[in-house]
Amino acid sequence: MGNLKEKLERVKFKDILAIGTCVCAIPYALYLKKKRPDMWLICEDYNEARDNGYWLFKYIREQQPQQDVVYAINKKSVDYNRVKDLGEVIQYSSYKHWAYYLAASKNISSQKGGKPNAAVCYLLEVYGILKNTRVFLQHGVICNDMPWCYYENTKMRLFVCGALKEYNFIRDTYGYPEGYVKYLGLTRFDGLHDFKVKKNQVLVMPSWREWIATPTSKSKELDSDVKNFVSTDYYQHWNAVLNSEKIDKILKENNLELIFYPHRNMQKYIEEFKTNSENITIADWKQYDVQGLLKESALLITDLSSIFMDFGYMRKPMIYYQFDMEKFRKGQYQQGYFEYKRDGFGPVCETLEELENALEKLAKRNLQIEETYLEREKEFFPLWDTENCKRNYEAIKSLEK
Repeated sequence: MGNLKEKLERVKFKDILAIGTCVCAIPYALYLKKKRPDMWLICEDYNEARDNGYWLFKYIREQQPQQDVVYAINKKSVDYNRVKDLGEVIQYSSYKHWAYYLAASKNISSQKGGKPNAAVCYLLEVYGILKNTRVFLQHGVICNDMPWCYYENTKMRLFVCGALKEYNFIRDTYGYPEGYVKYLGLTRFDGLHDFKVKKNQVLVMPSWREWIATPTSKSKELDSDVKNFVSTDYYQHWNAVLNSEKIDKILKENNLELIFYPHRNMQKYIEEFKTNSENITIADWKQYDVQGLLKESALLITDLSSIFMDFGYMRKPMIYYQFDMEKFRKGQYQQGYFEYKRDGFGPVCETLEELENALEKLAKRNLQIEETYLEREKEFFPLWDTENCKRNYEAIKSLEK
């Protein structure tokens, strides 16, 4: 759990303001608790309604309308329109968000820090100041060792897993009491069964790097200036992909379209990525839906982004481009149960030349997955149906208030 003094030293001015808002919200929260004793509060990132939280909220409003449920989001977000007509929606990080957070019988999020203020709520929850029931829907299937998700650092009552091997790993490693970790399937998986593939679309979605940018809810808060970013290996390697003559040739000869969609934490630098290829589109998150891209694409190229799990769930082919694995393991995520060359759903490439050759090979196969990788995908997801939202709802409902 770390030293409390160290945690307090990291508190910022905005966190102090949040403490004041939290205290002021207590009387309203007490009123809400009496008036709405089984209210559920759901959220994701500050600006988002497109992940597991959104899918659960949508399911509850459409299939379980008797359940009192509220969604928190920045109302200026482009995603606000996705939830505003489904049910009650409140402004993220507002006074009202604090009151609902304190009053809710269940606080549910796809983000560990999905709270009105992550730092303040961490202190309230992990140090036992606030006794509430918290559910972690997850942002993606975990395949790495992530100590900040250990029970001592979250005190989550329910930790939802999307794959069997992931469930076994987290149950046995992360220190949660018996029954707190459940293999239910991610709620967004329900939306992955009706996909229609654009047979010529290749999706490139690299993950982020903690030493370049950290998760932030406000894109104006840059972690690294542009000059530093364009000098990184990360930028150099991915921009080289966008400007590879061989990749451009493969795309043109096979009538393929490539969409390059940086991770949301890297979208702040999207204007730095350039290409002269008419077959490549650099996608802004405000204009493209991640799940839509995953569903319609025939092939995925990524490094270590957990979205490859969604693609594998749909039993489609992929290529891993991992040019900085050693640095990634030292600076971001430690090795977990998943070994890419042994367990991965596609070939692992470490150089641009290897990536070009792997793409060329798949293009010759009309982007059809090899049997070895298909069998790995099937084995990894034994739960493969459209009951994920239902299982999540029932599991949350069964938790004591």
